Amino acid sequence: MKHTPGSTLKWLLLLVALLHLPAQAAKVAGKSLDDTITIGEQTASYQGAGVRKKLFIKLYVGSLYLASPTTDAASIVDADEAMAIRLDILSDLLTRKKLVEALDEGFAKSTGGNTQAIQPQIDQMLSFMQDKIEPGSRYTLAYEPSVGTHIHRNGEKLTTIEGLAFKQALFGIWLSDNPAQKSLKAAMLGN
Repeated sequence: MKHTPGSTLKWLLLLVALLHLPAQAAKVAGKSLDDTITIGEQTASYQGAGVRKKLFIKLYVGSLYLASPTTDAASIVDADEAMAIRLDILSDLLTRKKLVEALDEGFAKSTGGNTQAIQPQIDQMLSFMQDKIEPGSRYTLAYEPSVGTHIHRNGEKLTTIEGLAFKQALFGIWLSDNPAQKSLKAAMLGN
């Protein structure tokens, strides 16, 4: 096949156009996940995602977004940097009561049973979990340094909870040494 200057230019233009297409978001358990999340004035990029299962039931997709990508879970939990965890609800078996119980248990595990210092913040978060949990609902837990953790449901801001200690305990639910599910932790870290 003979290449002319015109055909070579066309191939180069096509290659450049393909390179500038936006990266397709990850898809986990049928849920399309965003490549980035804006937190205040910072952007956090998709790190990884996995499925939270209990007794073979897929409850939700948990995804992690970081402003400074790393696979070191302890440094993520400790960091005072923009980051977010998203929960995309998959099952109608995950009721409000079960979610609140799971969060309470998760906070206890991530703090080594010492939730007293952040109990008002935990109570604040749980008070905004009043609505029915439905498949298709999306919760975004986005930490903004010097501001707090923004809690959103389906894009609507519910509240902002102040304090790095609360954020550390919250992110520790999924990323501590005693996470909600080890395979979910690994998937969220991109491992």
